[in-house]
Amino acid sequence: MRILVTGAAGFIGSHLCEKLLQDPRHEVIGMDAFVPSTSPISVREQNLTNLLRNTRFQFLQQDLRQADWTAVLPRVDVIYHLAGIPGVRSSWGNDFQHYVSHNILATQSLLEACRQFPISKFIYASTSSVYGEQSGAVPEHAVTRPLSPYGVSKLTGEHLCRVYAHNNGLPVVILRFFTVYGPRQRTDMAFHRFIRQLLHQEPITIYGDGTQSRDFTFVQDCVSAVASVLDAPEVIGETINIGGKERATVLESLALLEDLLGVQGNYQFIGKIYGEPSQTWADIRKAHKLLGYEPQVTLRQGLALECEYMRKLYNL
Repeated sequence: MRILVTGAAGFIGSHLCEKLLQDPRHEVIGMDAFVPSTSPISVREQNLTNLLRNTRFQFLQQDLRQADWTAVLPRVDVIYHLAGIPGVRSSWGNDFQHYVSHNILATQSLLEACRQFPISKFIYASTSSVYGEQSGAVPEHAVTRPLSPYGVSKLTGEHLCRVYAHNNGLPVVILRFFTVYGPRQRTDMAFHRFIRQLLHQEPITIYGDGTQSRDFTFVQDCVSAVASVLDAPEVIGETINIGGKERATVLESLALLEDLLGVQGNYQFIGKIYGEPSQTWADIRKAHKLLGYEPQVTLRQGLALECEYMRKLYNL
């Protein structure tokens, strides 16, 4: 099977490509524009290192908005669309134009191109940010109320997918990720930032009071679920939450990191949470039913693996 993964040099995208290539029947085309964002281009190039050694992987450095899809899509059976600009805090003000361009216009360009080719599945990576503030475990049918321009841009991408599914029969599957973490995590994300600050004995900068909680999803659990969509028989047209094994507050997570690294942090609380919910919690019963999904990695296990990666990344 020939699979296109957009955003292949990113955190989740690079792990997904490696997971898909574990099956010798698969060929993967990875596409990434190296759009300037929170992670340095050098880090994203490093994410591709193992993939570029695989003869069944082809990398295309292309912008989705200008790509010659007639040269790419005839060779593709399935598309995983992970490309886009992430991040809540950077999506305000004039920077929102970049989110519109790379999260909305690029998605529409790819969907429009897919009208001409017999794609068997189009899997769109969305986010828990589309839900906004909710209470309890959130099911997929919950009303979406994004609190940030980023969440709006990803929800707009979902609506575009549904428009092309309705009008053109595009076989769309929407996956909503809940706070994915682990090796290769983006440099702006909390765990990467906390570990780096602890390793360098810098003040730990915390937004809010630290009691906000998240449904943390280890990256290998996430990509196992994402890869399983490939062969799942009854997922077209579905929206599916991909959450983790356990939830924790920011302060509870920091206590785990301090214990794992053997370092005491100096906390600095730097302002209120802006554009983010006080908690996230995924109802993953649909993922279990349709994908056989069962997250395996505990938060402590996952953080230990991310700490190991970070020590190597920063030569510590």
